[in-house]
Amino acid sequence: MALLDEALAGSPQALARVISLVEDGDPEGQALLRQLYPRTGAAYAVGITGPPGAGKSTLVDALTRTLRAQGRTVAVVAVDPTSPFTGGALLGDRIRMQDHAADPGVFIRSMATRGSLGGLAPTTSDVVRVLDAVGYQVIFIETVGIGQAEVDVVGAADTVVIVLVPGLGDTVQTMKAGIMEIGEIFVVNKADQGDADRTVTEVKMMLALGPRTGGWDPPVLTSIATAGRGVAELLEEIERHRRRQEQAGTLPARRRERRRREILRAAEQRLHARVLAAAARSQALEALTEQVHAGTLDPYTAAEELLKAL
Repeated sequence: MALLDEALAGSPQALARVISLVEDGDPEGQALLRQLYPRTGAAYAVGITGPPGAGKSTLVDALTRTLRAQGRTVAVVAVDPTSPFTGGALLGDRIRMQDHAADPGVFIRSMATRGSLGGLAPTTSDVVRVLDAVGYQVIFIETVGIGQAEVDVVGAADTVVIVLVPGLGDTVQTMKAGIMEIGEIFVVNKADQGDADRTVTEVKMMLALGPRTGGWDPPVLTSIATAGRGVAELLEEIERHRRRQEQAGTLPARRRERRRREILRAAEQRLHARVLAAAARSQALEALTEQVHAGTLDPYTAAEELLKAL
């Protein structure tokens, strides 16, 4: 409770410790999440995704600077690839956002994917909940940047921004089966390089071919994040999307669906842990393994037999 009180009082060190406990699946971290949950629901989460090299971190940095100038508090959860040696975040996006290091109104956390696919870490939603509970108003979730399979962010964010770059060409075509379908706002960053207008036209044409729900027509913007150009316009579109969801009643429905997935994910994790623990205590697993290895039993029937035995 002392750690929790310190985090709620604004201690970045205590907050970092709470997040570490949550990331590691520590029982104390779970207890802290239970304590914090009634405080959640006020923050607005914005997912920033797109292919590697699109300038997502630079754009988040520029968005953060603009929001701080408006007096709003910002948290950034930057998901990076996992180091094969330490298991930690490989890139460390905090290095690219050092301008905010001394700002008490900004908190930046790098997270490792820990082998999880979909662009997020397994506990990203839990970390977002912690940051929401301690009072950050806007939370950016920057995904790892792996391509079209990176769609988990739609289940963690209230608005999803897809960051692209000029000259993608066929890359846009290959992405349409994945992240192109979840974007609510599209930004062609690095607009000073290549033919940005052509990329904007290609994206708009592709969006016109796909189904859209909720009456929202995704805007396609351009930006030069390094110069701060297009950042204010992007924030305006994010706010417009928020208002549109609130007016249509889709934001509460979206968050309700997120809670449903969180319940199922938590139940799945607990069931998985219980099955593994029970299997370790049972002799049935070894016997079934020998039968499958000998070819007298298939793995699927063996799994059913194992569950029966447990």
